[in-house]
Amino acid sequence: MTAAAIELPEGLEITAELPEGAEKVLTPDALGLIVSLHRAFADTRAERLAARKERQERLDAGEELGFLTETAHIRADDSWQVAPPAPGLEDRRVEVTGPTYTKMTINALNSGAKVWLADQEDANTPAWDSVIGGQVNLLDALNREIDFVSEQGKEYRLRPDEELPTIVVRPRGWHLDEKHMTIDGRTASGSLVDFALYFANCAALQIAKGRGPYFYLPKMESHLEARLWNDVFIHAQEKLGYDRGTIRATCLIETYPAAFEMEEILYELREHSAGLNAGRWDYIFSVIKTHRTKGEDWITPDRGRVTMTVPFMRAYTELLVRTCHKRGAHAIGGMSAFVPSKDEEANRKAFDQVERDKSREAGDGFDGSWVAHPGMVEACRAEFTKVLGERPNQIERKREDVAVTAADLLSVRDTPGDVTEAGLRLNVTVGIQYVAAWLGGNGAAAIGGLMEDAATAEISRSQVWQWLHYGVVLADTGEAVTKELVDRIIAEEVAKLPGEPAQWETARSLFQQMATQEEYADFLTVPAYELLG
Repeated sequence: MTAAAIELPEGLEITAELPEGAEKVLTPDALGLIVSLHRAFADTRAERLAARKERQERLDAGEELGFLTETAHIRADDSWQVAPPAPGLEDRRVEVTGPTYTKMTINALNSGAKVWLADQEDANTPAWDSVIGGQVNLLDALNREIDFVSEQGKEYRLRPDEELPTIVVRPRGWHLDEKHMTIDGRTASGSLVDFALYFANCAALQIAKGRGPYFYLPKMESHLEARLWNDVFIHAQEKLGYDRGTIRATCLIETYPAAFEMEEILYELREHSAGLNAGRWDYIFSVIKTHRTKGEDWITPDRGRVTMTVPFMRAYTELLVRTCHKRGAHAIGGMSAFVPSKDEEANRKAFDQVERDKSREAGDGFDGSWVAHPGMVEACRAEFTKVLGERPNQIERKREDVAVTAADLLSVRDTPGDVTEAGLRLNVTVGIQYVAAWLGGNGAAAIGGLMEDAATAEISRSQVWQWLHYGVVLADTGEAVTKELVDRIIAEEVAKLPGEPAQWETARSLFQQMATQEEYADFLTVPAYELLG
């Protein structure tokens, strides 16, 4: 179907064929809201993205991150609180994440989780068909009109007469465009497109079901970016006739700069706030990205050694719980990427890892946490129920024993562990396999017993870049990381992958370029997006 088959508002152009079902979500209200939001906020979005670059330039020149002096009065004012939990978000002890592909939508909604993070960002490939198809799936799921039949004939349907998890949609981050739409000649924001399509089409349905239009907000680097989202929410609610505060949003604290602005982010969104989440994988990626020029003290060891208990990660999570509970907000723990295995020993280890991870989070005061696979929902639920019992959350636990300083958040140099050839090889093979899956339309790929997404791929290529840039000596071989070594290991790891090397060529080339080029690129997904239809 061509874009001519639907009525477009003046100034909006769609430059791609429309997928099946597109007319369900490309409605006059939705398209009108995209145009209205773009005209109101495109310039501010551009300013906020420019501010990111300016801050990075200052950091590269020697400035260091710290708590903001100009917002100290917000942190010192004990009188303000965020809005109380919205319907369906009181109890969030287990949240399952996943993209909005048809089969995964059904599996997530049948998982028994309290919340489904319907991911249009890190676990999703933003090909045009997926962007629109994901919105159709969300609408169909709310109307209980979704089903799927696999090539083997297996049928997937929503379980009848069961309460579904509360849906919380994660749109793309501010840095990502939607290249298939232009408004007044300017490329549309992926964030605004994803938000507007869901809000315009599904808000009323969610409210009728006793829920609401809820969102996870990714990749923010400052409270001013949260303020922009809050302004978007107010504008959208006014335009479509909803009360202020109908929208609720949980912010992922998954960038290094945002860790120093947690209270300010809650403050900016307070009437629309549903708490904060510890986005651990993107956070590690952001630590490397932010301090890419800071020298050898900022080198991270093998990815598997950067656990949630190392000093700088521990400080980050402790501060997040204290901040949220001080302001009456939910604190949601990070992703456990382990997936069930058919191998009995591997399966036992995976469940042990999940149980330990969630036990620690519940004990620290988190109100819930994420798993990447429906098979891990009950393990997460059990660990939180041991602490919560019948209570929906533990927001009343203020964690006044926690006192985190800027130096604590910056203590990356205190992370134990080495850089090894095994770690380098793991980064290479995971990175290339994930990029290949992403380019093939699968944004959530099980690799080596873990559910990998864009965040873990970003860690993989960033660590390789960091180790190469500083000529790190591998602890297990004594060899320095050079471009020649990286190129050799890439060739060797690709040769181990199934099929012919030629089928991996595009993914290999992109990963190799991003990991070895002189200048560090902020996001792997930006050049990868140019390779998508």
